[in-house]
Amino acid sequence: MSSTLIISLIIGYFLVLITISWFTSKNTDSDTFFLANRQSPWYIVAFGMIGTSLSGVTFVSIPGMVQNAQFSYLQLVLGYLLGYFVIATVLMPLYYRLNLVSIYTYLEQRFGYWSYKTGAAFFMLSRTLGASIRLFLVAGVLQLAVFDELGVPFSVSVMITIALIWVYTFRGGMKTIIWTDTFQTTAMLIAVVTTIWLISDELNMGFQGLIDSVQTSKYSQVFFWDVKDSKYFLKQFFSGAFIAIVMTGLDQDMMQKNLSCKNIGEAQKNMFWFSIILVVVNLLFLTLGALLYIYANSKGINLPAKGDDVYPFLALNHFTPFLGIVFILGIIAITYASADSALTALTTSFCVDFLNFSERSEHERVRLRYIVHFGISIVMVLVIIAFHRLNSESVITAVFKVAGYTYGPLLGLYTFGLYTKRAIRDKYVPVICVVAPILTYIISYNSVEWLYGYEFGFEVLILNGFLTFAGLFAISSGKTDDLELAQEQA
Repeated sequence: MSSTLIISLIIGYFLVLITISWFTSKNTDSDTFFLANRQSPWYIVAFGMIGTSLSGVTFVSIPGMVQNAQFSYLQLVLGYLLGYFVIATVLMPLYYRLNLVSIYTYLEQRFGYWSYKTGAAFFMLSRTLGASIRLFLVAGVLQLAVFDELGVPFSVSVMITIALIWVYTFRGGMKTIIWTDTFQTTAMLIAVVTTIWLISDELNMGFQGLIDSVQTSKYSQVFFWDVKDSKYFLKQFFSGAFIAIVMTGLDQDMMQKNLSCKNIGEAQKNMFWFSIILVVVNLLFLTLGALLYIYANSKGINLPAKGDDVYPFLALNHFTPFLGIVFILGIIAITYASADSALTALTTSFCVDFLNFSERSEHERVRLRYIVHFGISIVMVLVIIAFHRLNSESVITAVFKVAGYTYGPLLGLYTFGLYTKRAIRDKYVPVICVVAPILTYIISYNSVEWLYGYEFGFEVLILNGFLTFAGLFAISSGKTDDLELAQEQA
């Protein structure tokens, strides 16, 4: 594929997004930017959230994992269903009852000032790193496909990527994101289904032949029962449940979309359908992964050693030009669907949680919002460049490792707040939330030696949350129906 063609595709794609932004950002204010005036149709939100939750990591890393991990990732996805049930029945009713814009203001009401700021800060850290890692993936693919040939440095291509996202999000915010995510999710699903269909057609498989080939291949094993294996079912299932709770239910980015629905009933319908569709979509990506390896074996193609490179390598070097175009459009769509909403959510959290927007005039809100939106874009550029120099593992593994250490304190804070009535010494919360991830890392690093060969995987998140909970219990005092102790310490 020529670099001119790919650049033309990117330009055309962003013209569509900018057009959507132009229509959706008319007569907007801060309420529109943050929560789309709470008028978003639940079915549009549910569909668009698919793109946000998956990102380019799913598009490239999950198919690439199939060689070594088979379909074990589906165990994690099944755990998501439990997590989404908890979100819909426990967290979302709380957020709607308190009429929240930022979900972290709950921590101030429950514990006090320092708990609130700590929770918001950990979200800022978590989402900045997570979104940057996801963008790193698509920036790397575009670098390989286009910018290396043109002699453009990686840092410059990253800045172009972020700048394009900023252009169509800085005015409309969440109102724009709801509709651009819907468009981008559609483009992603068309890309993956088209790729599966055309590869199976080239290999002379009908629909039933495709299913039979995947089922009988060495890649299709779903369940693993060796307790010491990182792919052990219970480890994966409960890790998936807690990952869903923290990366959706305790994440301003994902919850901001749910809070833009008209009421709690519509938000819960959104979560129910979203969770079902997400399982199906992940199964499609795993099927695509098996098909990529079956295709390569049948053609005698030597694949890259790194799983993340397999799909891009085949799409850009061995598939038909049309499938190459489909791949480029798919990865752009899915990555920007995740990144644009992350940028909006980070702007929302910083403005509401750290700049006290409720006390400012609308004119001042708009000015500060533009500055924050731009500043966070710059931070993401710097993080992506740093990750490019340091990373040596599968991107999806890196995403979940980051989540385990940065979302763990949020898991502990919300669990303690929701399931105990104990008041805490609020000023010590930042210390607890920093010490817990450090202890988690030490235990995880030495687990094989200390725990009779047990190796931690994604369940470091659960350990981190438990240590945070234990620390909060240690600085708590008695049972109380009010927050006098927390307020005294704030």
